Amino acid sequence: MTDRIDTYKDELIAIRKDFHKHPELAFEEVRTSGIVAEKLASWGIETHTGIAKTGVVGVIKAGESDRKVGLRADMDALPIEEANTFEHKSVNDGVMHACGHDGHTTMLLGAAKYLAETKNFDGTVYLIFQPAEENYGGGKVMVEEGLFEKFPADTIFGMHNWPGMDVGKFGMRVGTAMAAFDSFEITVTGVGAHAAKPDAGIDPIVVGSNVVTALQSIVARNVSPLESAVVSVTQFHTGTAWNIIPETAVIRGCVRSLNKEIQAQVESTMARVIDGVCKAYGATAVLDYRHGYPVTVNTAKEVAVSQAVTSELVGEKNVDPDLTPTMGSEDFGFMLQEKPGAYIMMGNGDSAGVHNPNYEFNDDALILGSKYWSLLAETQLKS
Repeated sequence: MTDRIDTYKDELIAIRKDFHKHPELAFEEVRTSGIVAEKLASWGIETHTGIAKTGVVGVIKAGESDRKVGLRADMDALPIEEANTFEHKSVNDGVMHACGHDGHTTMLLGAAKYLAETKNFDGTVYLIFQPAEENYGGGKVMVEEGLFEKFPADTIFGMHNWPGMDVGKFGMRVGTAMAAFDSFEITVTGVGAHAAKPDAGIDPIVVGSNVVTALQSIVARNVSPLESAVVSVTQFHTGTAWNIIPETAVIRGCVRSLNKEIQAQVESTMARVIDGVCKAYGATAVLDYRHGYPVTVNTAKEVAVSQAVTSELVGEKNVDPDLTPTMGSEDFGFMLQEKPGAYIMMGNGDSAGVHNPNYEFNDDALILGSKYWSLLAETQLKS
């Protein structure tokens, strides 16, 4: 019955390209969420706006059952200057849909249209269009603002496109699917001096460089080789002139981990290593360690449902039920802390990787993604 969605193809491609051409950053998805709300309302769907500022939730009810399922898509873009040259490239300087959220939003809209037209289920479907997945935790904000009190889903499902996996293939796993994401800022303080007299100061550049090198030993020599973690330094800021040894240096980066124990171990080891290196040089340091997104943990029953639905769509041989966890992170993890559910991957073909200025969502996946959402809702809420 979901073959009906095939007739939406041109419409969905046009919507997706329009979203791609007009990307918006976290909590600024005013145009995008406005279009989403307008589309939902035009299809006769009960529509709620304003949760987490720009979030939108559509509600479709059918039959008499009190069962409820939540389907979530993210809407925001990234602060990247697009390198693509096609007609629908971003018109907003320095902002780009480099992670495929334009496609995610469109696929859920396709499912919304289908489910509203057919209502081949018994219960309630919550269509959750979330803002600010990239770095700002829009999923957490939605939960804190009462998402599941207002829309009490029994289960919650999410999906992400996956470059390098063929279109027509899906992957998922029970348990930890994506890593926790933490960030850190280290302020190293030495003693400023003239560049001609380095002996009169304590150079925070030298100290900071050794801190960066020492941080690489945390995973290599402190975390069990049977566990996974990543410590990445991504910023190093210091200095104002060629002939001045500065007073301070600021180092920033992120930590990824797949369980709470390793997360805590990395944090405590980082503090010890930084303190030791700085003391060796006579400098001091302040570590500001910030816990960000939690581990994304899928529940077994819901993964089994996703596996069955995707197998029905594309055949068992095209579904990987034990996909290797990724060290990428997702604020969908906040929703999975509240409700059982599953976050799965869908092939995007041989596109550039996500967060790359040459990335493009593969429109060949739009219909398949919309069918997945639709069949998932019908399966969870079987008449």
